[in-house]
Amino acid sequence: MNNIQNFILRTPKNVVRIVRLEGTIVSQSRQGPGILNLRKVEKHLDKAFDVKKVKPKAVCLQINSRGGSPVQSNLIYHRIRALAKETKIPVLSFAEDMAASGGYILALAGDEIFVEPNTIIGSIGALSQGFGFEETIKKLGMESRIFTSGEHKVRMDPFSPLKQEDVDYVTNMLKQLHNNFIELVKERRPSLDVKHKTVFSGDFFTGKDAVSIGLADNTCSDLRAVCQQRFGKDVKFERCEPPTGLLGELKNFGSQIKVEVSMNDMLEEMALKQNKL
Repeated sequence: MNNIQNFILRTPKNVVRIVRLEGTIVSQSRQGPGILNLRKVEKHLDKAFDVKKVKPKAVCLQINSRGGSPVQSNLIYHRIRALAKETKIPVLSFAEDMAASGGYILALAGDEIFVEPNTIIGSIGALSQGFGFEETIKKLGMESRIFTSGEHKVRMDPFSPLKQEDVDYVTNMLKQLHNNFIELVKERRPSLDVKHKTVFSGDFFTGKDAVSIGLADNTCSDLRAVCQQRFGKDVKFERCEPPTGLLGELKNFGSQIKVEVSMNDMLEEMALKQNKL
């Protein structure tokens, strides 16, 4: 009985949990340092919103991301919002160096967004970037041979001349992604100055400007100070975040160590840059 009483007494009642969301947002098939997707963070989100032992006063998101996959950005966003709704725990977003594009979608998961005055935030847009090599392969005496079933199976082939039809198709797709992004921002940021000239142009802003526009709520250089002011000086902080660095990767893979550098990795990285928020 004494052991149970001691355990109860040692369990802090005034708790804030912190989840760090850092890195380039990419597909769930990729894991490793600097990589962020739902698969990598879902267990840590579940832990942050766990109310079995104690219900935290808030869950804080420490965000440092330039964006990436629009799908993974939305998956993480919706998981956080679902957990917050289920547990009725407030979510506070703290943007550090960058919360741009898909990184800003993560910040929108917070009921409030705090930024450091020098944070780069915003970049509400979508892009597709690539290269054209048709002249290069001609000079090398090479040609591209592609066989398809379906007239639009291949679009934006980098080894063939650019077709206006493909440009129009991709542009329309990007507009859809952009509009989805805009609607989410309007939903989550009712105080946003929607008449601002460049807020939806893909432009990015400093933290101080973001507050004046309504992309963020306030400037803050100390997450702990904000939480202590709101929840009391006795508040305890619990980190629920993915392991980072080599030790984190070894922990993820156990005794299996796999080091692989291949052309596929480089091509995936190029593809990421071609289609991202």
